[in-house]
Amino acid sequence: MPPLGPADTIRILVATDSHVGYEERDPIRKDDSWQSFDEVMCLAKEQDVDMVLLAGDLFHDNKPSRKSMFQVMRSLRMNCLGEKPCELEMLSDANDIFHGAFSHVNYEDPDINVAIPVFSIHGNHDDPTGDGHYCSLDLLQVSGLLNYFGRIPESDNIHIKPLLLQKGQTKLALYGMSNVRDERLFRTFRDGKVHFYKPGTQQNDWFNLMAVHQNHHAHTETGYLPENFLPEFMDLVVWGHEHECLIDPRYNPEMLFHVMQPGSSVATSLVPGEAVPKHVAILNVTGRDFKVEKHRIKSVRPFVARELVLATDKRFKSLARMKDNRQQVTIELSKVVDKLIEEAQQEWLAIQDEEIDEKDIPLPLVRLKVEYTAPEGGRFDCENPQRFSNRFVGKVANVNDVVVFYRKKTGGTKKVTGEKEMPEDAVLAAMSADTVRIDKVVKEFLTAQSLKILPQAPFGDAVVQFVDKDDKHAMEIFVSDSLTRQVKEMLTLDDFDEQDIDNVMERQKAKLEKQFLDGTVKRSTKAGRYHPRPPTWDSDLDGEWEDQPAALVRDDVDGDEDATPAPAGRRGRAAANSDNESIAASAAAKKAPAKRAPAKRAPAKPKAAPAKKAPARGRKKAAAPSDDEDDDVVMLDDDPPPKAQLRRAAATRAGRQTQLNFSQQPKTQTQTVELSDDEISDDDDAFEPMTSGKRR
Repeated sequence: MPPLGPADTIRILVATDSHVGYEERDPIRKDDSWQSFDEVMCLAKEQDVDMVLLAGDLFHDNKPSRKSMFQVMRSLRMNCLGEKPCELEMLSDANDIFHGAFSHVNYEDPDINVAIPVFSIHGNHDDPTGDGHYCSLDLLQVSGLLNYFGRIPESDNIHIKPLLLQKGQTKLALYGMSNVRDERLFRTFRDGKVHFYKPGTQQNDWFNLMAVHQNHHAHTETGYLPENFLPEFMDLVVWGHEHECLIDPRYNPEMLFHVMQPGSSVATSLVPGEAVPKHVAILNVTGRDFKVEKHRIKSVRPFVARELVLATDKRFKSLARMKDNRQQVTIELSKVVDKLIEEAQQEWLAIQDEEIDEKDIPLPLVRLKVEYTAPEGGRFDCENPQRFSNRFVGKVANVNDVVVFYRKKTGGTKKVTGEKEMPEDAVLAAMSADTVRIDKVVKEFLTAQSLKILPQAPFGDAVVQFVDKDDKHAMEIFVSDSLTRQVKEMLTLDDFDEQDIDNVMERQKAKLEKQFLDGTVKRSTKAGRYHPRPPTWDSDLDGEWEDQPAALVRDDVDGDEDATPAPAGRRGRAAANSDNESIAASAAAKKAPAKRAPAKRAPAKPKAAPAKKAPARGRKKAAAPSDDEDDDVVMLDDDPPPKAQLRRAAATRAGRQTQLNFSQQPKTQTQTVELSDDEISDDDDAFEPMTSGKRR
């Protein structure tokens, strides 16, 4: 084979975790995320790369705003479309990679001029949901701006086939595995149900590149993806989801591949790891060799984080025994913050290519973590952290959380009761300083308080869905499912002692907890029955009808499925113009009473017409009964259904779960399958069939 040159080099810009849309409602930081993404796309065009690889979380929200989608589509169109021909040749069947959505990549579409193709997997923020299981990447793909690969149709049976590309004599096998809940993915790997496919011809000539979006570090025993779960034949793994920039490839001597962690292109939490300079990489692949060019993202808002211990700092030690020292402590801390602001500004100016006017320097992010534990006999009287932070309005971008105060954790004795309601001060300070993931916050608080009926891990997951994914029904569905399973479990017991109910509930809670951590219980979704959309509902003004609390049909509250609940109140002119229609819809929602077969209703007295006013948003509250409605009583049967009948109606128990086996060898956790000749394009006549061999 002749020596390989520039014509055989595939140049790939690698980035991840753009989080476009993060803090877009903040008056200061609203444009940070899309500006950094635009800089990355502009860099791809300036450096004349062959392709862009994104490893998840392109958008911060599962349902990105119109502004976020507009800015991303604008940047992709301006930098990735053009007359420059794409030199990459597609050798694999696109139907296997894109799961039938398209039979070709976007640069082979005759109606679109794509100069730089973009390939992306989804992360945990922009994952598919809802009817059709679509996500924001599907919209970008159908518009021809992006190639969405690495889908996971079944999280319990994963098949990963490579995208085969070639330029000159260099052959690239691009693998993608989009985000799966870490506990479930761990179980799927452990059970050997992750299948990797590799080319069946010229196996030693392919450069194997993989993009993943999972926890890289072990937050829990099964809450991450170990590197040794991945197959040994990989050459380089691009790791998304972790935001700390570790752009230099790190070699794993056990697995014989390199790992690159580009990190996020915008700071989404005020922790030291996010203060590391943000970079993207240009990967040059020539044959089986690669080299990396690092490029710093210069539009990122300056950020500096420090930690301060007052008891050991010479500026504060003498203040510990001063009476009423709050003012003096505040003055000294303000000086520290002023120096950090100046440091952040100077660091940002140092990386700019052109001279910048001082007034054009973006307001920096500053985080000062202060331990104010005083020596024995002393005391540090610290100001309220938010009030202290507000002193720097106009100087910093995070005007509400510049400083975090916490005390050193002590080994003191516990309370007599042995109970606690809040986490330790150090834990609370760490959570405040990190603006950490919601599930971690919930875990700390529930560990301190404990739950008697509801399982802790699914509870934290439901809170994450409610906060991060804007699923307004997540908590309601979680509580309903958990209580239903508890009742069904108790109904299946033969010898049930009411005095032993606490132990029964505790056992069932532990069982649900284990099933969730093992990945055998799928996350509940809000797929359910909804009330019909009111004819006067305007989605642009009132939001999506399915997201309203009154939209979901609840069997324990709503008696008649055909009854239409009152729509939420309109704002502005829409409310004034639709008074009569709203009242009519509200009356229609009330007219169908709950159907109860054995009920006997006494005749009700005539009711006065309701006052004419605009309805309130959300679910309507029941009106307080008047003195005239005392006779309106519902008579119910007192005899409950037989216990045997309840048992027959209850669902059977879940299957017995297997215990985790951590002694299993990594090589048996995945399966590698060779692609047949029919699955590789016939355009490359140089391919010769050969049997599977050992790694080079």
